Amino acid sequence: MSHPTRTLAAFLADLDYEALPERVVSRCEELFLDWLGSALAGRDQPPIPLFERYAQRMGPANGASESLTDRRQTSPHFAALVNAAASHVVEQDDLHNSSVLHPGTVVFPAALAAAQELGASGRELIVAAVAGYEAGIRIGEFLGRSHYATFHTTGTVGTLAAGVAVGKLLGFDEARFVHVLGSAGTQAAGLWEFLRDGAHSKQLHTAKAAADGLLAAYLTAEGLTGAQRILDGKQGMAAGMSHDADPGYLTDRLGERWALEETSFKFHASCRHTHPAADALLELMQTHGLRHGDIEHVTARVHQAAIDVLGPVTRPTSIHQAKFSMGTVLGLIAVHGQAGLEEFQRHALADEQVLAFRERVSMQLDPEVDAAYPKKWLGRVALTTRDGQAFSQAIDDPKGDPDNTLSRAELEDKFRRLAAFSGAASPAEAQRLIDWAWRLREQARIAPLLQTPARENTRESTREDKGADA
Repeated sequence: MSHPTRTLAAFLADLDYEALPERVVSRCEELFLDWLGSALAGRDQPPIPLFERYAQRMGPANGASESLTDRRQTSPHFAALVNAAASHVVEQDDLHNSSVLHPGTVVFPAALAAAQELGASGRELIVAAVAGYEAGIRIGEFLGRSHYATFHTTGTVGTLAAGVAVGKLLGFDEARFVHVLGSAGTQAAGLWEFLRDGAHSKQLHTAKAAADGLLAAYLTAEGLTGAQRILDGKQGMAAGMSHDADPGYLTDRLGERWALEETSFKFHASCRHTHPAADALLELMQTHGLRHGDIEHVTARVHQAAIDVLGPVTRPTSIHQAKFSMGTVLGLIAVHGQAGLEEFQRHALADEQVLAFRERVSMQLDPEVDAAYPKKWLGRVALTTRDGQAFSQAIDDPKGDPDNTLSRAELEDKFRRLAAFSGAASPAEAQRLIDWAWRLREQARIAPLLQTPARENTRESTREDKGADA
């Protein structure tokens, strides 16, 4: 009887730095910097202060691992918890298309926290992150589209991805990788129902995924056993969480296809399901010289998952919820030309022109777009103007996708904007972190990244409008 979990575990156990192509190492450094920017941007964003206070109350007063948003030293568990929550809140973290997984926001918080506690090198951190990405992406693909219809894949699969990354730092062999997958998988959770309420559960999903994956790995190192077939067993994840699971994805071209390379960077500060339509609308308006006041109605032709995730958000009441509103995102694009962090902060809830445009947007299931998903996230929009003209636009590779990726210069610019948005790092610190990330492979030991404990040192005052997303 085939045992794909064991095959995957054997690959993870054998993986070493020398096996990684240069392009994979470089992409991992880029993904790390991108994740770090998202984590810093989460400072003071609701509900991140709640996670910080919880960690301060329940965790140690000091430790080897670093909570990035409040610059406190704590245990690996609580550092992973806070950093994972923070890096998912502004919706700028990476996404892998066909698994519909945000790997960075769960893999890097757990791996960084463990690497700091273990005194690991930059190369060891890179190998651990690659292992987490490769395992998590394949498991997400294995669980299929039906899983994502109800479960937030980053919350469920993210637990296993984080566990694998930490397990790699702990030097697991094949048997222990099987155990850590079992112990991580039995904790996997995360439901989409929070979208209807604008609740904070999405950050809880990533926080728990990173911390619980780390928990599973450290306990496995102590001898805790886990289910041997947590993925495809009779009462495993596929049996309870999927209707279209395909075990072939778990071992798909291991060591030949590097799934980490397929991960997309986020350009717009919103749910990834809005990005293809946002790019298509922006190009259409630029091509035809249209202004938002010229447009009578926009139809975003989308895949079913976009309707499932974005459809419940009709009248967003918080900035984070607005990031899941197709009408709001397209309104920001039409009125302000972009849907970045500042646009959401200033205009998503109070700009009358954006709110009016939101009401002129609808979504429609498109068979072509749906058939391509999740491997390809196609952008298709059609609009009519107030004077009766009709236009349409097609985008096959949204900005940030592997075939339309961000350059290192663009990633540096994005990082600076993310750090400046929250004031979590000064311009000088931001440049130092950029330089450090580009030399991640050269680091002999992963030490704390931000060494000044006083929050006041990184900015002059607290944003007065942060409470708008409470």
